Amino acid sequence: MSSEVAGKISGAIVSVTAHVPEDAMSAGLLGTERVGHGVRIREDGLIATIGYVVHEAENLWIGTRDTVVPGFVVGYDFDSGLALIKPSLPLHGPAMPIGRADSLEVGDAVTVASSGGKEQSIDARVVAKQEFAGRWEYVLDQAVFTTPQHDSWSGAALVDSYGRLCGLGSLVIQGFETRSGSCTVNMFVPIELLAPIIDEICLHGRRLSPPRPWLGMLVHDDQQDLTVVGVYRNCPADKAGLRPGDIIVGIDDEPVVGLANMFRRVWSLGSAGVDVPLNVLRNTEKMQLKVRSGDRAGFQRKGTLQ
Repeated sequence: MSSEVAGKISGAIVSVTAHVPEDAMSAGLLGTERVGHGVRIREDGLIATIGYVVHEAENLWIGTRDTVVPGFVVGYDFDSGLALIKPSLPLHGPAMPIGRADSLEVGDAVTVASSGGKEQSIDARVVAKQEFAGRWEYVLDQAVFTTPQHDSWSGAALVDSYGRLCGLGSLVIQGFETRSGSCTVNMFVPIELLAPIIDEICLHGRRLSPPRPWLGMLVHDDQQDLTVVGVYRNCPADKAGLRPGDIIVGIDDEPVVGLANMFRRVWSLGSAGVDVPLNVLRNTEKMQLKVRSGDRAGFQRKGTLQ
């Protein structure tokens, strides 16, 4: 990548600092002080970032190397886990062209960059493109995984050789199995999940399609069992009687295997508000719990994790 392209990349990336109230639903899991990065994607100052950094933020600051200004959340997309933010005061800099993660192939050279200048960019390679399921009721059909890892990954830019934004950093994963062995990787959310709905989010704060049913639980997959490890208080799963330690074995008397399969089965039942019949193993007792699902957005700033 040319130094000119690298300079434009660093100028488009900003720091993001958020303060979240202690009574926010996500505070117990993600903390109340969050730091990450974002990428300016439009000349009007619109910035894309990873959603968990700004989820339920009460105060937001956006910065370059020279200036820090207050900002605000434009909107949030729970399906992709990405968010849009904007500075409240002018914060000048270039916008980064939007590319596509699906244009990348395993083995391709990429740049992973966070805020702070060119020295915060590293050369990396794509080592995998595959499904990812997160225990917080989240599935990506195809995430992008790169190595070596960038140590400041939250909202970091995944940039192709043409200087186009292809994804935003979400996680670091140790012991990730690739064709050539085990390594530590960064996982990126493809930017094309957000690109088609940017205008919707700017106008309405969210995508307009009916929200997915949300249960309000965390589920761990140890490759054998799907074990509930957290239930948000006063949220659908809690109201239905689900408890940490319960093992989910089926949806509506049909067995489920793996997190992605389970969440997709829930979403296939309809939109938020649909009843979800969970087949649960509690100790050695089998039971069915009917969960009246909800819209995840409606539970922000409510409840804490058990």
